[in-house]
Amino acid sequence: MQILEQLPITSWEGPFPQQAAQHATAALEEGKILYAPDLHFDLTEAEQRFLSPSYLDPKSKNLSFNPATSALGGTHCEGTDRQELTAMLRRFCTESERLILGLCPGYRDHLTLGFTSFRPAEIAGRVTSWRKDDTRLHVDAFPSRPMQGKRIMRVFANVNPEKPRIWRAGEPFEDMAKQFIGDIQGPLPGSAWLLKTLKVVKGRRAPYDHYMLALHDRMKADERYQSQAPQAEISFPPGSVWACYTDSVSHAAMSGQFAFEQTFYLPVNAMQDPRRAPVRILERIASRSMV
Repeated sequence: MQILEQLPITSWEGPFPQQAAQHATAALEEGKILYAPDLHFDLTEAEQRFLSPSYLDPKSKNLSFNPATSALGGTHCEGTDRQELTAMLRRFCTESERLILGLCPGYRDHLTLGFTSFRPAEIAGRVTSWRKDDTRLHVDAFPSRPMQGKRIMRVFANVNPEKPRIWRAGEPFEDMAKQFIGDIQGPLPGSAWLLKTLKVVKGRRAPYDHYMLALHDRMKADERYQSQAPQAEISFPPGSVWACYTDSVSHAAMSGQFAFEQTFYLPVNAMQDPRRAPVRILERIASRSMV
């Protein structure tokens, strides 16, 4: 499958070319990456100073903005710097929402905003554990925020003025899941209640979350899979924008610096074709309910 679906757009807000809007939702749900090489997220002259890892807290890998509370995390900045960083991330959040609602009008009234992030640190060479190593192929799953089957979509923008952001994209979700799911034990009885009671997770972890976290970990831990799984390298040049369902697109960020990321959540029933959701695929493979 050709994984990139190129969009001939230059604006964050529609109306978009009819063909782009017609195919965007289907392409996303098929496991493709929407790619807009001519759509740019431009920083103001004042915001150019934020193209530096010095604004990042040493303990964090990205700056984060919570649209629900306007809270900014991952930085030690205060005063004007903090205000302008917050405004910059809020603007990317707004533009990303306009983009997805314009391309996927069927998602309107169903899409929920997640965190906005800015990643000013270089990916390549970062020392971390294998579980947190984003240079390893993986699908997204959250240890502390159960999705209970909801989709995870992300919009990305490379604002590096010189360097591309390099990804690896792997095989279709179903092909990957069939390789690992047979070795995954189901959740222990009562474990979801215990994790919620102890506030280890925010909400109740469904079997879906258990299996997705296990798939995430097994993919990253398997050196043979990392080197031999079907995959392709993708170079996202400076100024480009792309989007995909990161819970089904196997991906690894290999190198790059200065990128934005906006997360969205979508109920499975709001999809154009719910059968393509990871939760439905896992239910078919495992022959059990996942939610």
